[in-house]
Amino acid sequence: MTVRIPAMTDKLGLSESTVGAVLLVWGLGALVTMQSMRKIMARAGSRAVLRIGGPLTALGLVAVAFAPNLPSLLVAVTFFGMAFGTIDVAMNAQGSTVEQAYGRPLMNGMHAGWCVGAISAGGLGSLAIAVGLPFTANVALVGLVSLPVMVLLGRTYLPESQAAGAGTAARRRMPPIVYLLGAIMFFAFMVEGTVADWNGLYMRDELGAPEAVAALGYPVFEVGMLVARLTGDRLRVRFGVRGMLTVSGAATAGFFSVVLLAPAALVAVFAMFFVGLGVATISPLTLSLAGTATDAPGPAIAQAGAMGYAGLLLGPVTIGFLSDVTSLRTALGIGVALGVLIALASRLLPHREPAALVPVPSLDREPEEIAA
Repeated sequence: MTVRIPAMTDKLGLSESTVGAVLLVWGLGALVTMQSMRKIMARAGSRAVLRIGGPLTALGLVAVAFAPNLPSLLVAVTFFGMAFGTIDVAMNAQGSTVEQAYGRPLMNGMHAGWCVGAISAGGLGSLAIAVGLPFTANVALVGLVSLPVMVLLGRTYLPESQAAGAGTAARRRMPPIVYLLGAIMFFAFMVEGTVADWNGLYMRDELGAPEAVAALGYPVFEVGMLVARLTGDRLRVRFGVRGMLTVSGAATAGFFSVVLLAPAALVAVFAMFFVGLGVATISPLTLSLAGTATDAPGPAIAQAGAMGYAGLLLGPVTIGFLSDVTSLRTALGIGVALGVLIALASRLLPHREPAALVPVPSLDREPEEIAA
C-alpha cells in the first residue's frame, strides 16, 4: 500500500500532515496489539493466532481500499494496524517454532521473504500506476487475493509445545535477556525507519540529487537487506549471534557515516547498500534468540517485538524533531549512534548459541562418521 499513498491522498484530498497522522494511527494500532500479545500467545499459541489474524489483515486492507472519507479511513487503518500487529508477532513466534523443530537457524531466511514481498509489492504497485488502476481497485484486489491465501496457509502452521507454566510465565517479568534483545531491536528498527522515511529527502535536499536518483537510496538499501538475510543463517552457524550482532552494529555505524560524509549522491546511494547489509540481520537474530529465552516462544517474542516496533515509530519522529532544531544531516547522525549502541549492547549477550538451534550431525550417517 505504501506506493499508493499519493493516490490515496488524491482520492480523499488529504494534506501531508493528515497522511502522517494516518500512518501514525496505523503504527499505534499495531503497537497496541503487540503490547497485549504476551498473554494471548501463551494461551492460544502462534498457530491459532495466525489462522485468525491473517484473514483479518486481508479484510483490513479491503476496508482501507473502500474507505470513503477520513473518519472511516482512520477506523479502517486502525483495524488494519491492529490485525497486522497480531500476525507480525505470531508469525515470528511461528518462525521460532519452525526453527526449533528443524534444529537450526532459519529466521534470517524467513525475513528475506519479507524483503522479497516488499520489493514485489513495490513493483506491482508501480505497474498498477502505469496501467492506470485506481487506488481502490488496486488495494482491494491485493486484499481479496490475499484472503484465501491466508486461509489456506493456516493449514500448514506447526503447533507449539506449550509448557505447563507458560501462562504464568507470560504474567511474570521476562528474563533480562529478552529486554536486552528488545532494546537491540529497538535501535535497529530506528535505523530502518529513519532510512525509509528520510533517506530520499536527505539525498535531494542535502546532496542535491535529482528526484530519480534520490528515490534509489531506499530500494538499494532493501536489496542490501535481502542479500544479508539470504546468507545470514549460514553466517550465524559459523559466527554466532553475539559476533554477528557486534559486527552488524559496527557496520551500520560505519557505512551510515559514509552516507553522511558522501561528497556526491551516488556515493551515498552505494553506501546505502552496505547499511542494508549491516542492519538486515539484527531483527531476525534478536527475535530468534528471544524465542529460545523461555519455554514458550510467543510471549518473549511479543515482548521483544513490541519494543522493537516502538523504534520503528519513534525513529522518524525523532529525526524530524532534531532536523528542525539542527539540520537534517546532523539529525541523521543518530543512525551512527544507534549502530554503536547495537555493537556495545551485543557484547552483553551470552557467547554460546541456544542448544535448540545448534545443528547436529545428520542421523542418516554411520555412527563412526558422526564420531569422527
